[in-house]
Amino acid sequence: MEEKLHSFLQSGLLDRYLVGDTSIAENLEVEHQINTHPKIKEAYIKLQDNLEIVAKANAVEAPLGVLNRVLLKTKEEPKVIAITRNKTPWYSIAASIAAFILGTLSLYLYQKNQALNSENNVVVDEIFDLRSDIEKNNSKLDALALQLQKLNNPDSQKYVLTGNERARNLKTVAYINPVDKTSMIDVVSLPKLPEDQYYQIRAELEDKMVNLGILEDYQRSLKPIPYMEDALALSIAIKNKNGDNPSEEQKVAEISLKNN
Repeated sequence: MEEKLHSFLQSGLLDRYLVGDTSIAENLEVEHQINTHPKIKEAYIKLQDNLEIVAKANAVEAPLGVLNRVLLKTKEEPKVIAITRNKTPWYSIAASIAAFILGTLSLYLYQKNQALNSENNVVVDEIFDLRSDIEKNNSKLDALALQLQKLNNPDSQKYVLTGNERARNLKTVAYINPVDKTSMIDVVSLPKLPEDQYYQIRAELEDKMVNLGILEDYQRSLKPIPYMEDALALSIAIKNKNGDNPSEEQKVAEISLKNN
């Protein structure tokens, strides 16, 4: 039984079920497994939590009003103008009036046709913009699915770094996979710093400190960071932009990587 449960969890069916990429038969199987086996239910709840983390980190607002404008443009119909002409005994005058009306109507129809062509071009441009937005959103969804897959990997280890008295509201979460040799960090909250200071995350090795990058105070996303094979700990320090004097830095968070 344990072997079947492990095989089911490694099949990726739970991940596909969570993002709606399963058939009706697969849905029934997954729901049966969730309702029957507590371990699978626990794994499903963890997947939901990780998906929420990734979704919040990659939240993107959809373009407003584009689809409505396209639909309105495509539903517009040209107005039909009825022209009535009264009989008159003055044929020459009537012919002149008819010629004038015909010329005026031709000019009007020409201008109307030009306006419709211009509107059609706008609709076409908006459709292309909409397609481009869809392609960009699809790319972001692919990236989100990849990040979710990394978070759900059983080899990934989670490390929560919280700030000390110097940065009480600081909180970041590091995800490190020693098998794939990948690292990511989720910036949850960073207290604002003066313009001449910044946060730096680094790995502490046995004989040196390695800079892994800068954490921005406006950042709220999963960010890849370099993987360090023999890192003993992760730490975050406040650095001064006008110099790199170690005595001036302030360590505000640290977590050991060897005790987890």
